[in-house]
Amino acid sequence: MRESRGQVASSLEPWLELKNKIVMVTGASSGRGREFCLDLAEAGCKVVAAARRVDRLRLLCDEINNGIGSNKPGPDRARAVAVELDVNASGPIINAAVEKAWGAFGRIDALINNAGVRGSVHSPLDLSEDEWNDIIRTNLTGTWLVSKYVCSRMRYAQQGGSVINISSTAGLNRGQLPGSLVYAASKAAVNTITKGMALELGMYKIRVNSISPGIFKSEITQGLLQKDWLKTVAFKTIPLRTHGTTDPALTSLVRYLVHDCSEYVTGNVFIVEADDARMMDLVTRGMLLVVLSGSSGTT
Repeated sequence: MRESRGQVASSLEPWLELKNKIVMVTGASSGRGREFCLDLAEAGCKVVAAARRVDRLRLLCDEINNGIGSNKPGPDRARAVAVELDVNASGPIINAAVEKAWGAFGRIDALINNAGVRGSVHSPLDLSEDEWNDIIRTNLTGTWLVSKYVCSRMRYAQQGGSVINISSTAGLNRGQLPGSLVYAASKAAVNTITKGMALELGMYKIRVNSISPGIFKSEITQGLLQKDWLKTVAFKTIPLRTHGTTDPALTSLVRYLVHDCSEYVTGNVFIVEADDARMMDLVTRGMLLVVLSGSSGTT
């Protein structure tokens, strides 16, 4: 009997289905985090959506519970739970949020550290200490603390697991831009703790990887991508003539790293971009003009 197209796809790409996996996503109230939650629920996961904006989280969870991955909507069939989490908070507060997240479904199989901020465009000489501390606290310390408390529970449960850190090409030489020193430093450090934690947590069957996207269509980049000059630059310099979208460019990779077929994959930094290094050079020139002119527009 010939296999159906779905059966063939499932055998070639088993990560397309993630039934019974429990995934915690930080920064889940909007943007990529929200898209990750929707896609993972579609794949069969139970999702713990964590962020500061609880009202948005509840709307997201209602959307999942009433229309994705459940034929019988209702509390007994819930596939998504909202947990208030500010990754900029102190360790004890984050630990309490992780405890609630862990208890929602009895375990966490995978953690996606997606929460982060970019900050304003500043010369290193004009960057304030408060903004430096805020971005480092959110992007780096928050990522470490959430990972620490989730992985401690994974270790105790002897279950193994997967940690996926959402970094950026800004943390690599190919993606550094003027005016974003602290953001680039925080993302470079995220890649470093990814490798360090992978090295030390492997003995507990916990794998740790990071994903470094280039310029993607998102809430943060919406204004930039609408500029005519950037569209022209993109068409002339990017081989694929387009910018990525979270789904499927990032969601497919996230599914793979959640799935057990990636059990031998750890300590890696996955770069996801359309070879836009040449475009970044032109964007850099534009950003440099912004910095030199003293503008502090947010990104």
